[in-house]
Amino acid sequence: MNKAKLSSKFWIALTIFSLVGQVAWVVENMYFNVFIYKMFHASAADISAMVSASAIAATLTTILIGALSDKIGKRKIFICSGYILWGISIWSFSLIQIDVIEKWIPLSVSAATIGVSLVIIMDCVMTFFGSAANDACFNAWLTDVTDDTNRGAAEGINSMMPLVAILVVFGGFMSFDLNQATSWAIIYRSIGTVVFLLGILGIFLIKDVPVDTSLNQNYFGNIFYGFRPSVIKKNTIFYMVLIAFATFCISIQIFMPYLILYYNVSLQMDNYVLIMAPAVIVAAIVTALYGRIYDKYGFKIAVMPAVITLMLGYVLLYFYRTTTMVFVGSLFMMSGYLMGMAVFGAMLRDYTPENRAGMFQGLRIVGQVLVPGIVGPWIGSQVLRNAEMIVNEDGTSSFIPNENIFLAAFIAACVIWLVLAVIFNLIKKTKEIK
Repeated sequence: MNKAKLSSKFWIALTIFSLVGQVAWVVENMYFNVFIYKMFHASAADISAMVSASAIAATLTTILIGALSDKIGKRKIFICSGYILWGISIWSFSLIQIDVIEKWIPLSVSAATIGVSLVIIMDCVMTFFGSAANDACFNAWLTDVTDDTNRGAAEGINSMMPLVAILVVFGGFMSFDLNQATSWAIIYRSIGTVVFLLGILGIFLIKDVPVDTSLNQNYFGNIFYGFRPSVIKKNTIFYMVLIAFATFCISIQIFMPYLILYYNVSLQMDNYVLIMAPAVIVAAIVTALYGRIYDKYGFKIAVMPAVITLMLGYVLLYFYRTTTMVFVGSLFMMSGYLMGMAVFGAMLRDYTPENRAGMFQGLRIVGQVLVPGIVGPWIGSQVLRNAEMIVNEDGTSSFIPNENIFLAAFIAACVIWLVLAVIFNLIKKTKEIK
């Protein structure tokens, strides 16, 4: 099969929209946890609640807006307007500060408690705009534009961006003192402004792909289409891959909300940014190239090394605490994580029914965000329930994440192999029938 050629304009749009979107998600997924931990002394339960609430908001938004974009047959309007509003909502976090809260609430109420609640609420608001723009419509657009001859390559670029975004955020803000509210204000305003401006740029950069809307006019039918038993039966491989993907992401979400805190607080790595930057760069390059393995050799050959690499990273991070071995463990963990994201993402796009990419993005978010966002952080919080505590300068106490989060993540990753065995058998039977 000849490989379909994608325009340079497509690759530019894919790169910058994916990167900036992931920068925003990095701030939410990794830095909101640090923000409420350092500014409001949040507990592991608070962090778990925030991640879960955001996951629910992301899923509902993606299902509703994805189905709406299928009905209308346009993605661009949702992508551009969503990025603009997403940027504004990120900027608003700069206003959530202890001294601001204390001016507006009675002294009998804890400003820290109010702060945690405000962050969780605004996180859901921000997630609505971000998921509408990125999860629902940008990803549907990416499915519309690509086909099975170039999807792995495109997904490799798309899936490497979370790591590149980590590098951008770490490098861009490594000099900031995250114990100071002014530092957080600058971070939120800077990223919010960039996301806002990209939404405007998208008006000139993104081009809608024609979508056949004749089958998608029943909006409420679109919302529940992917949950129908007949649809599940007809697309069995898609749903089994979704289950495997959910298990994969549960493993990730067990430790990810606590990763920076583990480096910074548990391992006392004040220079963890410099240590992690090379690991991030190497993992990103590996991921960008790895999508081509999927295009050339298929799902089975591509997915197994990804899961093995991830699990090896867990083993090293669990057993070692020296700088060198933490670097090596993080390299394997990050590489396996992004390799797996690329492979699972491409496989789901390949098995997404034609002209229904929007509504099926909601199902993808169920597997990638909702279930992992609830189950993973809950497991992590239970693992850290009896973690060592430290007393802060103001007399409050905070927990110290430990290496057991990687052990729990490893156990969850073992389950992936059971689901993969079922998928491999289904693919084999499908080929035999053909």
